Amino acid sequence: MIQRVLFILIISTNIVFASSITVCTDCKYRNIKDALSASQQNDTIFVQKGIYREYNILVDKSVTIIGVNRPVIDGENKGEIIKIIADGVTLDGLFIKNVGRSYTQDNAAIRVTESSSFVLQNLILENLFFGIYIEKSHHGKILNNEIKGNAVEEYNSGNGIQLWYSESIEIKNNSISKVRDGIYLEFATNCTISNNVSFKNIRYGLHFMFSNNDTYQNNTFDNNGAGVAVMFSKEILMRKNKFINNWGAASYGLLLKEINDSEITENLFQRNTIGINIEGSNRVTYQGNDFISNGWAVKSRGACYTNRFLNNNFVQNSFDLSYNSKLNDNLFENNYWSEYTGYDLDKDGTGDIPYRPVKLFTYITNRTPEAIIMLRSLFIDIINFSEKVSPIFTPENLEDINPRMKMIRHD
Repeated sequence: MIQRVLFILIISTNIVFASSITVCTDCKYRNIKDALSASQQNDTIFVQKGIYREYNILVDKSVTIIGVNRPVIDGENKGEIIKIIADGVTLDGLFIKNVGRSYTQDNAAIRVTESSSFVLQNLILENLFFGIYIEKSHHGKILNNEIKGNAVEEYNSGNGIQLWYSESIEIKNNSISKVRDGIYLEFATNCTISNNVSFKNIRYGLHFMFSNNDTYQNNTFDNNGAGVAVMFSKEILMRKNKFINNWGAASYGLLLKEINDSEITENLFQRNTIGINIEGSNRVTYQGNDFISNGWAVKSRGACYTNRFLNNNFVQNSFDLSYNSKLNDNLFENNYWSEYTGYDLDKDGTGDIPYRPVKLFTYITNRTPEAIIMLRSLFIDIINFSEKVSPIFTPENLEDINPRMKMIRHD
């Protein structure tokens, strides 16, 4: 009983002493650093409209910092701007710009280190090196932010949102552009990335490395150097994303490299050089996706086993499937192929003869890329037909035995 009374007394005391502090140009506290020095745990700091020329702001208490009418924190290109090392910190409604660039330090507009239960929301970040850098932290939220860099080359630019050795982070409703990678995860687990727009970034819209049990869904990756790269990871759910307009000599909507036990469902791959580029990935289910007007819809570079392609639409791609091996134990079933010319006599909605999606010409262009100039020639039509009738170079058992006659509707 006594312990319970003491606990209630402690909680009540914390509530009583939590207060608010106002920062403005003619207030008692005219900069954020001074307000933080005067603050106590659980205080709220209101930063009024104005320009605050500050950097190396250290947040070492559980406080909430709220911008009123979008105040500007200008780091004047001198270094990192805000660093959070306490649990339970919220930043809301700030405009942060002019992060100092360095070739020895990853300066960020906001860095969160060894913290939990943080919220970074409704922020505008401009003229970045790194935008938001999360390291060794967990159970945080990054919501409704606009992150805009001015990156020109990879070597002298940073990432919009970076997670390193972190867990259970939610990244939602952010707009990220003109940085190196829009969102970068390395050794990040149990994270959710949803409803973001990542566009016009130098390298990737989203980049995974050594990160497991993550989900990304309902995002748009538009006109990046390449859309998304998922590498050396497992148990990733990729659902209802849009990979569009990622063009270039070595570009793709989605790169999978050594990915296992994952799902790619209900995504749109449209107008990419390569829709999905796959290397060494196993036990992945590709279901309910739309591949429309890509150069290559799916390009498999080998060592890919026990994968399933089910109920996908392949529509007006230059090549639906590229395969560089004669061995196949992957399943293709109930997909729609716009180039299928078979018939359906029993009117059950599936073709009566199997469809072989790998053409001999894809085998040729894998070895001699310059041959692509012959794509629409009569000679190529002839060799593709001959390989279809009597497979020599392409896997004999790689076929969709139940091709759909009409496009599949994906609601």
